Amino acid sequence: MTTPEDGEGGPLPRFLCDTAALAALADAPAGALWKLAESGRQLDANVVRLPPGARVAPHTEPDLDVLLLVLGGDGTLVCADGPRPLSAGALTWLPHGATRGVEAGAEGMTYLTVHRRRPGMRIQSADEAERLRPAPRATEAPPPVA
Repeated sequence: MTTPEDGEGGPLPRFLCDTAALAALADAPAGALWKLAESGRQLDANVVRLPPGARVAPHTEPDLDVLLLVLGGDGTLVCADGPRPLSAGALTWLPHGATRGVEAGAEGMTYLTVHRRRPGMRIQSADEAERLRPAPRATEAPPPVA
């Protein structure tokens, strides 16, 4: 059985949103203006609006590479090697393991992020959770024994 999104050869491409229209919204709220929510997808994507002076604090994403495309406004990418200016049209690769933060400029900034979809959360038994727990790093003390 096929769904309305499927053609005879499988899923069909679909129009999702007009990113130029989202970036042009003068009164856009802060936060996610759009997100990819189609079932069966392998990617996650978001259009995010940061108001003037707002920021996403520097953090390190250990697992996912992220593409960040500035759609409107301007700001700064905060990296371990220093700040980098961002303006409309800038496409940036944020490799996994890299520390990154984003600060909006005087007009705010609207940007698109795209990355591999994280697996959904699932319920595990205590034995399975213990077996899958990563070993402590050499710089960390092992957990206390009860």
